[in-house]
Amino acid sequence: MIKRFTTIAVFLLIVTVGYIQKDELLNLINGGGTIAITISMLFVAICVFFPVVPFPVLAGVIGAVFGTAQGAAISLSGAMAGTMGFYLLSRYGFRDFAQEKLLKYPKVQEYEKLLTRNSFVAILTCRLIPIIPSPVVNLICGLSHVKWLTFFTASTLGKIPNILILSYAGAAFHENKLYSLGLYGVYLLILFLINLVIVYRRMEKKSSN
Repeated sequence: MIKRFTTIAVFLLIVTVGYIQKDELLNLINGGGTIAITISMLFVAICVFFPVVPFPVLAGVIGAVFGTAQGAAISLSGAMAGTMGFYLLSRYGFRDFAQEKLLKYPKVQEYEKLLTRNSFVAILTCRLIPIIPSPVVNLICGLSHVKWLTFFTASTLGKIPNILILSYAGAAFHENKLYSLGLYGVYLLILFLINLVIVYRRMEKKSSN
């Protein structure tokens, strides 16, 4: 019980700080400099827990301030710090409690089976193609038997393409706004079409059974 209350308190504290200080944090990031790097990583980590600022916007801003390569490295570092924090807090505070509750939710059980069976490939795929929302992946992996190293490695590799594209689009925004927005739009369209195909195949499979 104490572990659950502690975990909830930490979650709420992180989200509250991010929500209250979001404008100040964004101003510090836009200012550039050494302190902005640390603040950027911190803010990205906070947004893993709750999207105080949508991640594509935040990663784009960081890319615009620091450039593609450095911006991507900063966003990836912050994203993985938040992701591992989410994973470890879930495992610490809710694993025993959730194992019983998961039995009541078939859809969540389906996600858990997907992520624990060939966990590296499953997590990598979910990061590359967000068929399952990222917080759900973090939570279920934390509650399941997925090893932390597998989770960390697959998540890191899976996040790189998305963060590189967002950072590049952000870095290009000042020079060519239309190109930047178009690049991001094409990326979203590709993800949408992939998800559409996956949903269609699932429906087709269910109807044939």
